[in-house]
Formats: sequence, structure tokens, C-alpha cells
Amino acid sequence: MDWLCGPELPFWVTNETFHTNRPDLPECFQLSVLSWLPCIFLWGAFPVYLFYLKMNKKGYIMMSLLNRIKTVLGLFLWIVCWTDLFYTFHELRQGHSQQPIYFITPLVLGMTMLLATFLIQYERLRGVQSSGVLFIFWFLSVVCAIVPFRSKILMASSQSNVPDKLRFTTFYFYFGLVVCELILCCFNEKPPLFSDAVTDPNPCPETTAGFLSSVTFWWFTSLAMKGYKMPLEAKDLWSLNQRDSSKVMVPQLLKEWEKEQAKAKRYVRGGPPDESSPEEIEVLLSSQKAALHQPSFLRALIKAFGPYFLIGSAFKLLQDVITFVNPQLLRMLISFTKQQDVPDWWGYALAFLMFFTALLQTLILHHHFQYCFITGMHVRTAIIGAIYRKALVITNAAKRSSTVGEIVNLMSVDAQRFMDLTTFLNMLWSAPLQIMLALYFLWQNLGPSVLAGVAVMVLLLPFNAFIAMKTRAYQVEQMQYKDQRIKLMNEILNGIKVLKLYAWENSFKDKVLAIRQNELNVLRKTAYLGALSTMAWTSAPFLVALTTFAVYVTVDEKNILDAEKAFVSLSLFNILRFPLNMLPQVITGLVQASVSLKRIQSFLSHDELDPNSVDRKNTGTEFSVSIVNGRFTWAKEDPPVLHNINVMVPQGSLLAVVGHVGCGKSSLISALLGDMEKLEGEVSVQGLVAFVPQQAWIQNATLRDNILFGKSYDEQKYRRVLDACALTPDLEVLPGGDMTEIGEKGINLSGGQRQRVSLARALYSDADVYLLDDPLSAVDAHVSKHIFDNLIGPEGLLKGKTRILVTHGISFLPQVDNIVVMVDGRVSEMGSYVDLLKQNGAFAEFLRNYALEDLVEEDEATEDLMDEDELFPDDVLSNHTDMVDNEPVINEAKKSFLRQISILSSEGDGSRCRSVRRHGCSQRKHGEPQEKNKPQEMEKLIQAETAETGRVKTKVYVEYAKAVGLLLSVIIILLYGCQSAAAIGANIWLSQWTNDEAMNRTAENVHMRVGVYAALGIAQGVLVMISSFTLAMGNIGAARKLHFNLLANKLHTPQSFFDTTPIGRIINRFSKDIYVIDEALPSTVLMFLGTFFLSLSTMIVIISSTPFFAIVIVPLTAIYIFVQRFYVATSRQLKRLESVSRSPIYSHFSETVTGASVIRAYSRHAAFVLMSDIKVDENQKSYYPGIVSNRWLGVRIEFIGNCIVLFAALFAVIGKKSLNPGLVGLSVSYALQVTMSLNWMVRMTSDLESNIVAVERVKEYSETKTEAPWEVEDKKPPSEWPMNGNVEFHNYSVRYREGLDLVLKNLTLNVKGGEKIGIVGRTGAGKSSMTLCLFRLLEAAGGEITIDDVKIAEIGLHDLRSKLTIIPQEPVLFSGTLRMNLDPFDKYSDEDVWKALEHSHLHKFVSNQAAKLELECSEGGENLSVGQRQLVCLARALLRKTRILILDEATAAIDLETDDLIQSTIRTQFEDCTVFTIAHRLNTIMDYTRVLVLDKGQIAEFDTPTNLISQRGIFYGMAKDAGLVQ
Repeated sequence: MDWLCGPELPFWVTNETFHTNRPDLPECFQLSVLSWLPCIFLWGAFPVYLFYLKMNKKGYIMMSLLNRIKTVLGLFLWIVCWTDLFYTFHELRQGHSQQPIYFITPLVLGMTMLLATFLIQYERLRGVQSSGVLFIFWFLSVVCAIVPFRSKILMASSQSNVPDKLRFTTFYFYFGLVVCELILCCFNEKPPLFSDAVTDPNPCPETTAGFLSSVTFWWFTSLAMKGYKMPLEAKDLWSLNQRDSSKVMVPQLLKEWEKEQAKAKRYVRGGPPDESSPEEIEVLLSSQKAALHQPSFLRALIKAFGPYFLIGSAFKLLQDVITFVNPQLLRMLISFTKQQDVPDWWGYALAFLMFFTALLQTLILHHHFQYCFITGMHVRTAIIGAIYRKALVITNAAKRSSTVGEIVNLMSVDAQRFMDLTTFLNMLWSAPLQIMLALYFLWQNLGPSVLAGVAVMVLLLPFNAFIAMKTRAYQVEQMQYKDQRIKLMNEILNGIKVLKLYAWENSFKDKVLAIRQNELNVLRKTAYLGALSTMAWTSAPFLVALTTFAVYVTVDEKNILDAEKAFVSLSLFNILRFPLNMLPQVITGLVQASVSLKRIQSFLSHDELDPNSVDRKNTGTEFSVSIVNGRFTWAKEDPPVLHNINVMVPQGSLLAVVGHVGCGKSSLISALLGDMEKLEGEVSVQGLVAFVPQQAWIQNATLRDNILFGKSYDEQKYRRVLDACALTPDLEVLPGGDMTEIGEKGINLSGGQRQRVSLARALYSDADVYLLDDPLSAVDAHVSKHIFDNLIGPEGLLKGKTRILVTHGISFLPQVDNIVVMVDGRVSEMGSYVDLLKQNGAFAEFLRNYALEDLVEEDEATEDLMDEDELFPDDVLSNHTDMVDNEPVINEAKKSFLRQISILSSEGDGSRCRSVRRHGCSQRKHGEPQEKNKPQEMEKLIQAETAETGRVKTKVYVEYAKAVGLLLSVIIILLYGCQSAAAIGANIWLSQWTNDEAMNRTAENVHMRVGVYAALGIAQGVLVMISSFTLAMGNIGAARKLHFNLLANKLHTPQSFFDTTPIGRIINRFSKDIYVIDEALPSTVLMFLGTFFLSLSTMIVIISSTPFFAIVIVPLTAIYIFVQRFYVATSRQLKRLESVSRSPIYSHFSETVTGASVIRAYSRHAAFVLMSDIKVDENQKSYYPGIVSNRWLGVRIEFIGNCIVLFAALFAVIGKKSLNPGLVGLSVSYALQVTMSLNWMVRMTSDLESNIVAVERVKEYSETKTEAPWEVEDKKPPSEWPMNGNVEFHNYSVRYREGLDLVLKNLTLNVKGGEKIGIVGRTGAGKSSMTLCLFRLLEAAGGEITIDDVKIAEIGLHDLRSKLTIIPQEPVLFSGTLRMNLDPFDKYSDEDVWKALEHSHLHKFVSNQAAKLELECSEGGENLSVGQRQLVCLARALLRKTRILILDEATAAIDLETDDLIQSTIRTQFEDCTVFTIAHRLNTIMDYTRVLVLDKGQIAEFDTPTNLISQRGIFYGMAKDAGLVQ
């Protein structure tokens, strides 16, 4: 450096700097190093930063006052620096030659200031609001200028005059300007023009936050304040950053995944070169290759999200290195306290250095976490999006392999696992690095003895790994049980009504509890392992220290353990502890994620439906729908369902498809939609398709949205559609008209209404081809006639469109253009009605059976219809949950086919004039202005899920403690106290031991010292194990109790609860909340207790060694509690919002999966994907502030921890005279580890609060109002009751729920045993309600029902329900064996079951199955046709054979033959029973003893059918409509 400054300005003088009480740096050092540091930084950062700015343009910022001032100051600085330069030249001309340094430094500084000024402007143009690079530069400049600032003043005060006036002045100018620049740099520029920040109503302040604010996460404070003042709501949350939205993330992942798939395909295609080889070999080879080379989802993830993640990794690397600075500073501090004659400022400098390194480490660490968590969030968003998109297009075979529940699990659990893993993924390389560095420093400290400690660590690794592996295995097992349990719960809740009607709750409760027991057993094993591993990791650092120290002192007499060695080693061991704990956890996480990865990968690799299996382009032909030589199957490995199908449908014609149950009618429609696997043949469909499925799919949205289905609203067209579908009268009854919200699966519409809404959706969509899968089966006869005439038939709104109608109703067949008759998956005949009759084949046979009676005269029918139109407004469909009116049609089926042809001609005229008159009617009806359109106050059916707000009540903690057991809770806390005491004891003993050296008493005490140290440490380990053990046991006990109560309560809950609560919400309690109580809560409690006692013991140790510290503790604790309250209030609410916004993702998803075929048919694919994305973004909107709140908290709490380190060190320096080195080491090394535990403690407090919410939510649903008891001991009816089956209604009234109108009003009637009663009435007259009353699913609002002199209101529900039998309108099957579905309690012998199957005509079907009675029914009985399911319900009834049978419209989806079978079975098998039939086909009840006609909830007529007809009342009218009387 001599040539720079010359000989008279030395570069470094030790005596002036270190060994003096007034240290100062030499002028040469100041001019060179201190001046150049900031410049080197800026020029180094410039190229990288420039490139970054070029790549990211955020818009353009207008010139502002702030910007102008910064620029002007920058120019001034340049002038000031170059003034110095020119002054040096001036001196040169005067003859004073200066050293080179006086030329170089001002030149460099001036250039740098120009660069800084350029950057200020360039950043403005690129839209940077606050610059980190410049901030660091100005900060460095100020820091470096402080030293000359001080030394210039010292120099001036020691001499009388200032030697170099100009430079003295320019320097202070320079200093002032740099400080101003630094201050200005802290302020933000305005946001750029046209940026999101300007347009967004509630932008995230992060995008506009300044550098300092970003570094300390200060921008989050506003939300924390808001959350503290009042509970946050969804509207307070910031919008999601563009970079985190599904719109950006999902395509990013899908792009990479598609590349992967393409690569894999290329690989498989490059099959064996010998093309002529036999095909089998080729197939074999390619399948082997395919197994080898699957597309790797992992690679796709890495490519999509790796680069962003790497930034976080860089931060981590930096943090790892800085971690090791503090132990070195601790060593210097301890040696400082030993030396007597050293300047005090050393100590203070060390204390502050410790503080600053810790601070830097905190900031860097949290930025690393921020990057990792955001990556995690991106991964979750992308995975959910990918799964959703996939679920819309997978084949049916793939759907079979994963149920809805499992796919939802992929979305919730597996995506979550990835998210959790990304946060710790960096530990994979960071842990080994930290371990190596720690070992290197330890070796320096203690030499080879360290190897003893390392050996202990290495021995512990396999132990930990073993535990991790076992835990892993258990976890998989537990996941399986959990899946099973949730699947079963899902079915129970979906079929809860049936369970109640059959009194089967107990059987299913036992099934759930059996699975739960297995789940808990696995949990218990996991808990044992957990306790072991907790012990291992608590004791590990201690064992390592013990062996190392013991070996160190015994190896060599000269080795003395002094404070420096002991405590520096201890702090290094503490650093070691983290990576050693994390490694096994990360590995476990990795293994879990790899399982999830496989699951997701296999799901995403499922076959997709071939979009080209149906040719939609083919415009050349006049056939708008054609199938040529079609062979179709549901899954490639199954036998084909449809063979050799040839169907041509001319443009604009109406084709009817008829055939028996299970002959493949619906499959034909699916084949046209492209939902089946096409094995051979051609399918073409021209134009847009509308599809009405057999079971209507209704979304959870308003009625209007269900009809519009994404089309724009057109008033006139909409009204026409409603009229044609006969929905107008219904709207008048629904509480909100067409804005009524429809519950999940259309729960608050009757079956007929659902079907008509589905039809309306098809009609509104204005497609070219209409595929109607039996849409008329679910509606009343006159309604179906109305719909056929107005909508489907030759004169309907759809005339001119191509229509394919699957139907069971014979009456419409004469009016269709062509008929296809299906038999066993083949087309047996095809042609017009007349042709088929002439052929005299299967179809004619089919008709003959049903057309026995005389024909109704055509004109009479027409007049009837006119009358009926007057009645139509009354026929108002109710909005009750269970009036499903499935009414196939028989009215005109009784035509003798001999007079068919003449009738056909008259039919043509008749129908035409009829429709004209009909239109006149409808115009008359809608002439007056519609009052419907006024917005009405809507009554929401489904109440919004309440997110609890405010602090978690202490009561909840007490409830949980009670569930654990109060005594046990106290014992656990005591154990934790003892364990901390042991740990403190061991460390205090160590500090005593290190002081031996000063008194020269080392040799004789060694064995005693080592022995006691060991004893204390081992005691701690054992206590840890016992305490974790007891804790785990308590937690599992609590989990069992809470789940049991929840389940018991849900099975006792009245039906009305299930009608108003979405199933997803109840399932959420059983899955998410129970999972939290099982797994998350125990570990949180464990961590909380651990960290709490650790923090406590730290405080005790520091105060006992430096009592002064107590003064500081008060303000620090105050700040701590303050921050913690802010954080917990906000974070708890964010967690709640997050969990409330999570359910819609899953319920929307399961809705989509069930309606996938409808969504595809209408090609609404993209719209649904968008809806799902919006829901995920809503969820991430509350998750993102949650992440940031953790960072915000971490920075603040660790700052407090760093203050503790600072004060512990400062007081040690101040009390240097009275303290021995051992105590200094003890208190500072404790302080160094306190940050971590303080941070975890707040986090755990908050986690505890968020997780305990699960207990609160489960309790809430375990305490809902229950129905009457299942069994009332003192009122038990005799076991053979009811003997006769007399049923008496006495002044009976009932309503659905509190606050609704009465559905039945003051019924009084008396039914003798063995009577057959038919119940008829218009829809909504209260027919279904009568049956529900008998079962007490609805409790009386007045009056009573007695059966054989027993008042049913007084006996237990099971006693009542098990004595009645119902064949419900919607056949519900549970997954399990067929036998379980018939007899869940195993009450009957196999031969009884077979007999029941025989009578219910299922014998042939079941005995043909390989599994016979053990035939597995899939979820909801999907693998049986609807007709077969109905027959299974009949078999249940036959098996129970009680005295009273209730038949609830059980004839909906069944063709006429099956219907006759059922009717005859009931007539023979139940002839001595009392039968109530809710009938639509009047001919079924014409021979009943009496008929009850209900009207608006009251008895209108009650007598024998013959009498009623002669009375010519309502019943006569209905019979006339049906063509049963002349």
C-alpha cells in the first residue's frame, strides 16, 4: 500500500487501533478500504442488477418530487467528489505533489455517484418503487463514512487549527448528502402507471413495499393491526399476487408435465425395430418399456418450480455460514472476561457484534423460508389444478379405480404433503453442511476427542432412521384406515335417510368404530415410537457432549476443560442438534411425499377419454347422429356392453329407444357422448349436444343458474323454456322464485322438479342434438304429457332438432319418427311404430302385454287436457325435500293395436289442434306483467358455515383436558417441570466443573465430575421419554372419546339437520378435524410444553448468573406478549378463513366429478376449470397472509431473542470483575439458544389455538339437537308387535321444520290390519309426508298415530322403525357385499336371503355372478342398474317381512314388466300385511281396499275405488285422465 499513500501515511498501526482506550483507524486505511467498499459493491452488483431490470419491466413511474431530489443530490455528490479531485490537480500546479490515493479515491467515488444517479433514473423507468441495491450502497457509504467523521473531529480537537480546510469541508458535505440519500431511499416512489396496484381494489402491499419494509416484513403490520382490533373477514384480505394465481401456476406445471408425457410416449413408441415381429411380442415389449419409462411428475415439478426455489436455497447457504460466527464470538467473550488488562470497548464491541450477526441471520433465514413457503403454495395450487383438470377427462375405468373420496384426498392430503415438504427440502443439503462445519470448529476446539461424540451421533442415526421408517409404515396403514373410514362416512351421510328408515344405524356405527379402533391402534404404535424418538433427540446433544468431554479429560492429564472449551463446544453442539433432528424428519417427509407423488402421478397418468371417439366434424351426411358397427365397453378390460350397433338418425327426427331394464339404453347414450371406450366402429354427432341424464345432476347454485348453465340470460327464451318444462307453477312456491338456492345434489327439489330443471337446461342450451335419457320417468303422468307435447314431441319446441329419447312410457311411441328396440346390448329392431307392429317381433310382443284394455276416445282425451289446463296452476310442485314424483305414464297405453293406423292419422290432427289451443292458454296465463322479477329477500336453505371468531374460549382447553383426563394432565406438566430441572442441573454442574481449573483442583475430581454430569443428563432423557409417553396416551384417549361422541351424535341427529347442512361440511368434521385431533394436536401440545419449559429455564439461568438481567426482562416480556397477541389474533382468524374457504374447493370438486358427463356433453369444461381455479385462489388468498404472518412474527420475536443475547453479553461485560468465566459462558450460551425456543413458543401457542379449534368444531357437531331415543326401556312394545297392523291417525298434523307451514293438517283416519291403502294426490299434497310420519322422521306438530293400540310417539325410534318396512323412492345401496346390503345385522340365514332374492326376481342375476351373495356393490350401488337397485330394495322388504309395508313410488325407473313383477310379488307375499302405496299409476291401486285422496295436506276423499269413481270427485278425474274409466 506504500505506493498509494506514501511512507508518511502508514496503512495499519496496531497500537493506534487495538491496544488503546481511544481506538482510531489510520488515514490511509480510511481513504482506501473504507472509501472503496461501497463502490466495489455497487459496481459488482451493477451488471446483475441491470440484467434483472431489463428482464422485469413493471411499468413506468412518473417523475416525482422525491425522484427529482434524489437525482439532484446524486449530482451534487458527484460535484463534491470531483471538487476534491480538481483541488488535488490544483495543488499539483501549486507544486504540492500529493500521493496517488488523493487522485484515485475522488475519481472512483465520483464515477460511482454518477452510476448511482443513473440507476435512480433507470429504476424509475423500469417501475422499481424502492431499490434494495441502492439502499445497501447508501447504507454502506454512511457506515464507512462514520469512522473518518469521528477521526476528523478528534484530529481537529487535538490540534489548534484544521490543516486541510477544503477536504475537511467537502467531506462533511459528502457525509451530509449521503445521509440524506439514505433517508430518502427509505421512502417509496408512487406505483408505476397502469400497474395492478392501481387497478386492484385491495392490492397486496408487498408489491409496493419499500426495501426495508420487505426485509423486515413491515408491510404486513397493517393487517396484523386490523386483525387485532377486530376479527378479520374475507373482505379484508389482499388480492392474490399475479405470480401466485392458478392462472399462472397451473399452466406452468401442465406444460412441463405434457413435455414429460410426450417424452415417455416417444420412448415407448421407439419399440422393437423389427416391425414385422408378431404383435404379441411387440405388445409385451412395449408394456415392459412403458413400465420402465413412465413420465416423471417429479421432473415436471422441478422444472416448473425449481428456479424460484433456488433463490431460497441461496439464502439458506448464507445463513448456514453466518450461524457459526456466534460461537467464535462467544469464545472471544469468555477469553475477554479472563483477561484483566484489556480495554473495555472490546467487550462491548463483541456484544454488539453478536447482536448484529444474530440479526442478519434472522433476516436471511426468514427470507429463505418465505421463498420456500411460496414455492410450496405454488406447488399446491398447481397440483390441485392439474388434478381437477384431469378428473374431468378420465375414463370410466379410471374413475372406478379411484372413488371421489380418494381423488379429493389427492387434492387435500397429498398436495398438502408437497407443500409441507418444500419448506424443509433445503435441509437435505444444508444439514450435512452444518454438521461438517460444526465438526470442523469442534475439532479445532477439542481435538480428536470430538470423534467420540461423532461416533455417538452416527450410532443414533440408524436408530432415528429405523424409527422414521416404522412411523412411515404406520402412517401408510393409518391413511388406508382413514380413507376407508371417510368413504364409509360419506356413504352413511349420503344414505342417512335410508339408514333411519331401516333402523340400521347401529350396524353402520359398529363398522365405523371397528375401522376407527384399527386407526387408533396404529396411532398408539406411532406414539410409542414418537416418544422414543423425542427422547433420542433431546438426549443426543447431551450424550454427545458427555462422551466428548469425558474422553477429552481422561485421554490426557494435561487436557483441562475450561469455560471457553466447554461452552463454545456446547453452543456448537446446540447448532448441531437442529440439522440432526431435521434430517430424519426431512427424510420421513420425503418418503411420504414420494408416496403422494406416486399416487398423484398414477392419477395424472390415467387414460383419458378419447376426444375423437365421437366425430363431431362430419357434416357431409343428412344423418345428424350415426353409429356404424359400434362395439363399446366401459373399460378396456371388461367385456363389451354394446355389440354391433348400427343406428342412423336423420336430421331433425325424434328417435325413441326402448327395452327392458339393463339392456343398454343408457349405455347407448353414453356411447354417443363419448363416455365409453369405443372398441370398433364409427360414431358421428353433428353440432352441439344437450344431454339429460337419467338421474338429474343439479349444481349447488340458484335455480336460474342451473338452467342457464353459463349461457347469457334472455328473458323471453327463458320464460318459454320454463313453460315448456312446466316449471312456472313451481317457481311460485319456491321461497326465492328462480333465485332460490338449490342445495347439494338438488336436495330441496323433488325428483320430478330436478328432472324438469335438467330438461330446461337442455332446452335453454339451444343445441342441435338432444340426448334424453328417460327424462319422463320421474314426473307425473299429466306433466309428462305436457312436456312431451310442448317440448319433445312432434309439435314441441324442439321440433326440427334431432332428439334421441330413452323411454319406458309406451303412450308416446306412436308419435315418434323411429323406434330402436334394444335387447341385451344389441339393437334387435328399428323402424317406425307402424313398421314394428307389422313385423310382429319383440316390440309387438312388448306392446301386446300392455295394451289390453279398451282405447280412450281421442277427442275425449283432448277435452280432458283442456280441463287439466285450468287445474294446472294448482298442481304446484312443493319445495319439500322428499316429494320425488317419479311417475311414468300409462295413460294412452291401452290402445288396441288393431286400430292403430286409423288412430295415427287422427292423432296427427288432434295433436295439432290441441297444441294450438294449448298455446292460447299459456298466452292467457302470462299476459299480465311478470312480478317474478322483483328481487326478493331470499331464504337460504343452506346456512353459511360459521367461522368462529375471536379468541378460543378457555372452555375448549378445559374440554380437551377433560377428554385427556384431569389428573393425567397435571402429571404430564409435573413431568415436564422435572425434566427441565434435570437439564439446568446438568449445565450448572458443568459450569462448576470448568471453574476447577482456576483453583487447580482438576485432577482429583475428574471421575466425580463426569459421573454426576452423566447421571443428571440420563435422568433428563428418561423423564423426557416418560412425559412424551403419558402425553401420547392421554391424547389418544381424547381422540377416541371425541370421535365416538361425534359419531354417536350424528347418527342420532334428526333428518332435518341433514337436509339443511351440506354433506361436505359434516365430512369435513370427520376427516380434517378428526385428523387434527389425532395427529396435529398431540405434536403441537408436545412442542408447546417443550419450548415453554425451555424458555423458562433460560430465563432462570440468565437471571441467576447476572441478576441485572431481571430489569430488562420486564420490557422484553411486554413486547413479546404484545407481538404474540397481535400475531395470534390475526393468524388464528387467517387459519379459520383458510379452512372455511377450503371446503368449497372440495365440494365443488366432488360435484364436478359426479356431473362430469353432463359438463363434457355441454362442453362447459373450461368454465368449470375456471370456477375451480377461482375457489383455489380464494383459499390461497387467506393462506398467503398466513405464511407472511409467520415471517413477520419470526423477525420480531427473534429480534427480542437477539436483544436477550445482547443484554446477557453486556451485563457479563459490565459485571466482569465479579463473574467467573463459567457463569458468563453458561448465561450467554443459554441466551444464544433462546431465540429458537421463543419463536417456536409463539408459533406453538398459535398452532395450539388453531388446532384446538378442531376440538371446538367437533364438539359443536357432537352437541347438535338429537332425535328421540332409539329405545325407551319402560315403553318397549312386545316383540311380536304389531300383530294386526291397525294404523290410526288422530287429528294428526306435521311440518317439515320449525317455522315452515303445516304439510298435513288434522288428518283423522283408521286403517284395519291387512287393508291395502292407495294414497294419491297431486304433487305436494303431502303423500310422502304421510310415510315419513309413520317412521317419525317428522315428529308430530299435533295429534298422534297409534299402531295396534301403541302410541308411536312414546316408543323408541328403533323399536318403531324396525317393525315397519318401506320400499323408498330412491333406491340407496352401500358399498359392501350384496348380502350386507340386504341384512347388515346378519339376522337371517343364507337360505332366507336367497328366498327373498327369488321373490324379488334377482335370483337369476345374483346366481350368475361369480361372487353370488358376496357380490361387491360399488359406492352408491353404481354397478347395478337403477331397476336392479330398486329390486334390491324389494328384497330387503321381503326379508324383513313386517306387518306394515309402505311403498313409496317404487315404480319410477322400472320398465313395465318389472313393475308388474313387483306388484304381483307384493300382492302374493304381503297379502296379510297392511300396505300403504303412494301411487302414480292408478291401475296399480284399482284393486286396493281403499284409496286415500290427499289435497293440500288434508283428506279430500277416502273410500273404496269403486265408490270414489261413482262419486265423480277428484279421484274420478284422475282415473279419467289415466284412461281407466270412460
